[in-house]
Amino acid sequence: MLKVVLTGHSQGLGAALAAALLDRCVPVLALSRSKNAALAACHAHLAEVRLDLADSEALARWLAGGTLARFLAGAGRAWLVNNAGTLTPQAQAGAQGAALLARAVALNVAAPMMLADAFVGATAALADRRVLHVGSGAGRQPYPGWSMYCASKAALDMHARTLAAENHAGLRIASVAPGVIDTAMQAQIRRTTPGDFPARERFVALKDTGALTSPGAAAAKVLAYLESGAFGEAPLADVRSLPAG
Repeated sequence: MLKVVLTGHSQGLGAALAAALLDRCVPVLALSRSKNAALAACHAHLAEVRLDLADSEALARWLAGGTLARFLAGAGRAWLVNNAGTLTPQAQAGAQGAALLARAVALNVAAPMMLADAFVGATAALADRRVLHVGSGAGRQPYPGWSMYCASKAALDMHARTLAAENHAGLRIASVAPGVIDTAMQAQIRRTTPGDFPARERFVALKDTGALTSPGAAAAKVLAYLESGAFGEAPLADVRSLPAG
């Protein structure tokens, strides 16, 4: 039996990933600051945990409680999908703010690493266990105004590369850029002032020309790759460059 741990399932790509997995009757342990009422109302295979993943102490306490290990017990295969993240603060250096930076790094970097560490420990006996960090092209190319976001996604890239180099038995890991998706995060980008984010007009144009991918389509591509034999052959991937089918 496949079991999946997923973060950030309340909206956007995370909600689409959760829905696709649950439609296949895959048990999902979903962690987010907010619950997804639409999913919970119709899916018996969903276990939700309301948890602020930007609170590293709260996450550490939750992990120490053993819920993750209990959920994964009895799995024949297991996946961890680290999807939760934030774009805030979107601003040039000097105008970001220490509190916002600390919270963002805790959510974007510390939480995925903490969950991956616990997941690897809890699944040591499994011959097929997979970790997918939802990465970004922004982790591989600098965007002025996104120094936190770019750096945090680059950190996930390096984390995936390093865990792959550790050669854990049965473990496949990759940081995967899912493409540019029509989510609330994209709407947030379009509200940014050009002074804070000079590349804003590029993302406005993507929306205006219909070039954004729907969450459902992006989720299908991510899951197809995660399930494939090619997953983890390279620790970095971009769904836009994967072979069709």
